[in-house]
Order: sequence, then C-alpha cells, then structure tokens
Amino acid sequence: QVQLVESGGGSVQAGGSLRLSCTASGLSYSIRCLGWFRQAPGKEREKVATLADDGSTSYADSVKGRFAISRDNVKNTLYLQMNSLKPEDTAMYHCAARGWRCFLSGGFTNWGQGTQVNVSS
Repeated sequence: QVQLVESGGGSVQAGGSLRLSCTASGLSYSIRCLGWFRQAPGKEREKVATLADDGSTSYADSVKGRFAISRDNVKNTLYLQMNSLKPEDTAMYHCAARGWRCFLSGGFTNWGQGTQVNVSS
C-alpha cells in the first residue's frame, strides 16, 4: 500500500510562489501515474496536474504556464511548483497515485491528506 504525505502549503500574497511536496512510501515502485488535485470550499475537486511514468505531464487550463509538476525518484517525492499565484488558487491540495497509466480512464486509488494553500489579494 502506498502512503502519501503532502507538505509545503501556506499563506502567500497574489503573485507569490509556493512549492508543494508529496513524499511516497510503501509500494512506490507500483505507481504509474501521479497527480495533484485541489478542492476549494463549496467547489468540486479539480485535477491540477498529472505526471506519467514516461515523464509526460498534463495541466488544467487554469494553471498552465504557472504550475509545474515534477518528481525526484531518489527521494520518492512529487512536487508542484506554483508561481504567479492567484486568490482563486486557494484550496486544499492533495497528491494522488495509482498503479495504471495516466492516459487510461479511472480514478486514483491512493491519496494524501492534503496541504492548505491560501492566496490573498
């Protein structure tokens, strides 16, 4: 079983940057697709970015050009670099993993508890 723990959230002014981290433990070799999701109060969960085992990435239109997903295989850590933050980026951010490829349908099976990001104007 894969365990995921996020860190790096906090409060920042609009235009600022944050880097979220997600450390994986357990059967991390089984992971084929990683992702970052966010959910703001009263809103549906949104897929922010995904990273496939072949290195390909995808981003929500709302964050393209501002956010970057990456991983450090030695540290078993997934990152989300967030630049030019906007108040609408305020949400709880969760990392997620699954054992099948990103381009296949289906949800994510493993989730972290989340880290809160607050962006003030």
